[in-house]
Amino acid sequence: MKADEPGAVLKRERVRDFVLGLVESHRPGDAIPSERSLCAQLGVSRPTLRAAVDELVAAGLLVREHGRGMFVAPEKITQELVSAQQTMTVPQASGTWSSRLLEFTTIPAGARVGRKLRLSPAAEIVYVARLRLVDGAPMAIEHLHIRADLVPTLSAGELETGDLYEHLREQHGVHVQEAVQAIEPTVVTRAEAELLDVPELSPALLFERLTSDTTGRAVEYVHSVYRGDRYRIVSRLTLGPSAAAAPPTALGHHPGIPPGDFAHSDTITSSTRGDIQSAP
Repeated sequence: MKADEPGAVLKRERVRDFVLGLVESHRPGDAIPSERSLCAQLGVSRPTLRAAVDELVAAGLLVREHGRGMFVAPEKITQELVSAQQTMTVPQASGTWSSRLLEFTTIPAGARVGRKLRLSPAAEIVYVARLRLVDGAPMAIEHLHIRADLVPTLSAGELETGDLYEHLREQHGVHVQEAVQAIEPTVVTRAEAELLDVPELSPALLFERLTSDTTGRAVEYVHSVYRGDRYRIVSRLTLGPSAAAAPPTALGHHPGIPPGDFAHSDTITSSTRGDIQSAP
């Protein structure tokens, strides 16, 4: 693989990551630089910068105040769901899943993704943007960041067909075991709306996932946007220590993870289930 010139998807992604890094490095209520200043610093146009800022405002991470500027939004309330079982298999989702590759390149990790993957900002990662489809209909946009040193021969074909984690296991000797994943509501940007075939600002679900292998090494950081009109989350909770353990379910789909991932002996630590719901 070799690094290609960044395309439109990657440019938006890098701007978003930079602004998100500013948000994460400041406290709620702190001001961040103006759009004009950020455009000059990043060397991007005002529409490109504004699209990234709009996304973070819609996600509740930034606040715009007319005549004053942009500020880090108040902290969100986090509710953690806990299962009594240490490991879980995941249910099979309906429909036939496929992928369409939008971008595939090798780039430096940068500060924010480097922190996620516990890498130097200069270390190389494989960046992948792909559109996920169910029965041919667009369902989600995934942005994958994978350690390049673990997958030196990763090909575009592996990202368009089959199960990614199966390819990692069988072709690259990488055995994923655990994923820590956060889920929150958001709305789609104009660019995302065009890819997902929904109106701009339609409701969506934002997934962020950090995947580790059997040695505890961070392998992949992913954030994905799933259509809110076609996707829902169902949680199974154990309400007390005397509750009978539920029998294991068939391996298959997990929110934000394509069907078949974490299959075989690999497990995922989570209490959240996902399934496809047809739009009314």
